[in-house]
Amino acid sequence: MPAKKEQKPKVGLGVVIVNCDGKMLIGKRKGSHAPYYSIPGGHLESGETFEEGIIREVKEETDLDIKDPKVIAVTNNLETYRNEGLHYISIVLFANEFSGALKNMEVDKCDKWLWVDPKKLPMPHFDASKRGVACYLENKFYKKFE
Repeated sequence: MPAKKEQKPKVGLGVVIVNCDGKMLIGKRKGSHAPYYSIPGGHLESGETFEEGIIREVKEETDLDIKDPKVIAVTNNLETYRNEGLHYISIVLFANEFSGALKNMEVDKCDKWLWVDPKKLPMPHFDASKRGVACYLENKFYKKFE
């Protein structure tokens, strides 16, 4: 395991966005946590609600406006901690109402956005995203780390 970079866990956000065809939005990361695929998300800022934070993150990353996101799961991302020394607790939300045209707004952080079958995630897949999608598919709020 790499040396600890942080002493306390941070709060991450992720969102499962599903379109009318049942496909889920996934990005191909570059830079931080490359070369992993991941649902849209980022960090919770001080004073934000989970909903405000994920609406902001999705707009910054994709230019989409999501409506009425709901918290569906929490994940304890120990795989990332073991591999990178970064410990995050992630709040996972769900949204199936959105507007706008999908654009890659952060080309330095994301190679591309794809609509994929949530049961056939592209690999390699980011720990927090993989856990969040598993909770969504299994309709579970939390899955113990194994």
